[in-house]
Amino acid sequence: MRLSFLQPLLDHPGPWATVYFDPGQADESGAKRRELSVRDVCRTLEQQGADEATTEAVRAELTGLSPAQDPAGRALFATGGQIVLGHRLSRRPQASSASWGPLPRLAPLLELSGQDPVCLVAFIDRTGADFELREAGARPQDSGHVEGEQWPVHRTATADWSERHFQLKVENTWEQNAAQVAEALAAAHDETGADVVVLVGDPRERRSVHDRLPDEVKAVTVETEHGGRAAGSGSPALDEAIENARQECLRRRVEQTLDRFRAGRVGTDRPTDAVEGVPAVVDAARQHRIDTLLVRPGGPDLHQEMWAGPEPDQVAVRRTDADALGDGSPAPVRADDALLRSAAATSADVVIIPFEEVSDDIPAGGLGALLRWSYEPSAA
Repeated sequence: MRLSFLQPLLDHPGPWATVYFDPGQADESGAKRRELSVRDVCRTLEQQGADEATTEAVRAELTGLSPAQDPAGRALFATGGQIVLGHRLSRRPQASSASWGPLPRLAPLLELSGQDPVCLVAFIDRTGADFELREAGARPQDSGHVEGEQWPVHRTATADWSERHFQLKVENTWEQNAAQVAEALAAAHDETGADVVVLVGDPRERRSVHDRLPDEVKAVTVETEHGGRAAGSGSPALDEAIENARQECLRRRVEQTLDRFRAGRVGTDRPTDAVEGVPAVVDAARQHRIDTLLVRPGGPDLHQEMWAGPEPDQVAVRRTDADALGDGSPAPVRADDALLRSAAATSADVVIIPFEEVSDDIPAGGLGALLRWSYEPSAA
């Protein structure tokens, strides 16, 4: 996942109020529990030292949330009496939580927002296609449509010469429409940045579009036999097929990242392309060399204490590393929060290693990095 949406957090020095909020159910009892939860969150912030203006900004924002708008909940980041960023969650937190500290508490976003692939679904028929964007925790979004020639698109059953000529026109219309759909779908893929594309429709129509897609789009495209473009053709089987495509895309992404990590750290007699452990990853973050940050939730490195200055690259394992921490007053912080802030600042990718992928081959402590170029790590 890319953390570019965290950019607003990089423009404020903090300290930060971070809230992960579950709005509960959309009924009367849910409203009462939500009111109590808001009180608990604000009380926690007050007890941890948050200023009154920031606490009240959080209170006002949470009071206005509803399960209809944010069914899985919302993350809030506030400082200086204002909500700097609100982010919709794709999974409900186990319970609402709040914290006040020198850095925003970013690590829970990895599991609650996740790295769920964005899916572009193309509902195709002989005359065109409708595009729909699907993301975890959000309603499907209209992502455009394309209409080709509307006539002729139906064959006849006779062998008469004139009818065969008509059928040839039908074939040409199908092919022209498929080319238009493929062109529009490629443009929609570029615009949305979708990770996977799913083609829905009759086999011939799907295949005609698939064959005309650019290679980079074709590589992330799958087809499903379920559903169609006609109204009411959706089904649980179609939803399951789309979800399976998203999860398979995620599995491939994790596997490819782990393969690169294993290959990059092989050998000790040459510059490395991958590092693991807090000192080495901190060193890479300080030099803006992290291409992909690997995070295994639950790893012991994630909550290791390190030091951070006001800028994202001002990070160090020891407080005495004054050159790395700049002129400001460094603060003790969790390693995961500081390194995620650094990743956001340098547009690094972040890949979460799911629990089922845990093995001796992945970052043993829970933190690793693929590097933008090879180098010999220095002592941190």
